[in-house]
Amino acid sequence: MNLEMFYEYCLSKKGASEHFPFDEDTLVFKVGGKMFALSSLSQWEKNEASVNLKCDPDRAQELRAEYDQIKPGFHMSKVHWNTVALNGNLQDKFVKELIDHSYELVFKSLTKKIQNEIIELEN
Repeated sequence: MNLEMFYEYCLSKKGASEHFPFDEDTLVFKVGGKMFALSSLSQWEKNEASVNLKCDPDRAQELRAEYDQIKPGFHMSKVHWNTVALNGNLQDKFVKELIDHSYELVFKSLTKKIQNEIIELEN
């Protein structure tokens, strides 16, 4: 997966928006004001791309055991976040599934009011 594909896929999620809340390097995607994906732009330039994605704790453990490219979240809660290295042999379809899972977890954590506002958006 390249940066453009990652960027476009994250922004294609209903109600998703991009931010730089920490610095000019860390690209963050949010839904309903909550993060579902973040990545260092400078790491993409170095061909060391990775993305932090929220994950169900049990599934996170399974993924880490199965894939060398998936580690506990860097600078994040190690229980709820994974860092996924994108310069390995993970298929784009699989990475998109991980992004979808992260988005859905965050979306489900939003209030019903905010969920309904996002659902009603034209996207």
